[in-house]
Amino acid sequence: MDILPAIDLRGGKCVRLEQGDATRQTVYSDDPVQMARTFAEAGASWLHVVDLDGAFNGSRVHTAQVHDITRATDLKIELGGGIRSLEDIEIYLSAGVTRVVLGTVAHTNPQFVEEAVARYGNAIAVGIDAREGTVAIRGWTEQTDLTVGALARRAEEAGVTTIIYTDIAVDGMLTGPDLPTLRMLLETISVDIIASGGIAAREHVESLLTIKPRPLAGCIIGKALYTGALNAREIITVAGGKQPIPRYEE
Repeated sequence: MDILPAIDLRGGKCVRLEQGDATRQTVYSDDPVQMARTFAEAGASWLHVVDLDGAFNGSRVHTAQVHDITRATDLKIELGGGIRSLEDIEIYLSAGVTRVVLGTVAHTNPQFVEEAVARYGNAIAVGIDAREGTVAIRGWTEQTDLTVGALARRAEEAGVTTIIYTDIAVDGMLTGPDLPTLRMLLETISVDIIASGGIAAREHVESLLTIKPRPLAGCIIGKALYTGALNAREIITVAGGKQPIPRYEE
């Protein structure tokens, strides 16, 4: 299972929001490029980047910073936030991004997802951000009545091969992942699933490594890496199967 360290960009800085609330923000670094280098040095192969300003505004904001990250590291970049057109996708892929994540537009314009997959194939993923089982869009500021399962099935039918599922209620709260919904997704669709939200301890990672009925493709970790609750090098090694989950005496 891949560990994807998260870099959320707002105002050019690395930040974390609690439950997606823009008023509950903590700045962890003024230098996203150096933060990306730090994760690369820890052994990461993927990086999950979100243009938060883009997500809130509905348009690309941090294109230049994303390009700086792709030029400075060999990391594969998964990027979401404010992507609304084929031009947006083309610009990011041309800048070295490996995979773009369609969020709001996957709900508001399903045909666009089909067009994007037809043109860019596996470079297109869908991000499903949910609160109490239903999808939230526009930077988590607008709640819909579409269920997680319904959007996941729609994405699979469109040819999407990767879905990123985020439980908004636990995002940034360090309380553990939403295992029941992850299991539901693994049981009902066949695409790769990446878990996001709430991961803060080795036990959380272990629960994801042993989840049934099939393995997760990856998990995104943000706040826990910035606060030191998890050591990036150690947890990347553990999740990659290179050593067992470490056990410590309390």
